[in-house]
Order: sequence, then structure tokens, then C-alpha cells
Amino acid sequence: MIEEATVDAYGEDEQLTGFFTMIEETLAVPFTTTVLGVEVSVVGGDLAKDGRVVARCARESVRQDIGILDLPLPEPAPEGWQWIEAYRYWAR
Repeated sequence: MIEEATVDAYGEDEQLTGFFTMIEETLAVPFTTTVLGVEVSVVGGDLAKDGRVVARCARESVRQDIGILDLPLPEPAPEGWQWIEAYRYWAR
């Protein structure tokens, strides 16, 4: 999966963009998970200005981006979760 996401990427920034693209295209949203004991809905993803892939989370009218490396996945995990795990492995 790492090779698929980074096949035409030159440098770390392009590799990160490759992972973001694969996550964005395959991750089934919205889905519900628990962050710091609070249930939130993950409604999408984005590339943050600081170079992280983030999950856009919502709870009622409150919205917050959470680094996808820190996002706990629910059981069962949503379709496309494998790309998050591949990104986590690559980011180590």
C-alpha cells in the first residue's frame, strides 16, 4: 500500500499528499468514534498547513481537526481504514 501511495512521489511532501489522496478517496465517511471520551463524527479529512493529514471531526455545532495519526478507529473500522494504518506505518 505504501508503494501504491508513493509511486510517483518525489520527496516527503509528495508522499504525504499521496497518502492523503488515498485516504480521501477510500475512507468511508461519516463515521463515529470516541476522542478523549467524547463521541464525535468524522466527516472528512484535510491536509493541514503544518503538513499533517487531519480528520475533520464534528459534535453538534463544534468542529475540530484531529491529526489522523492520533485518531482512534472504532470497531468495526470504516471502509478504507487500511490506508490510515499504512500512513501510520510510513510516518514512523
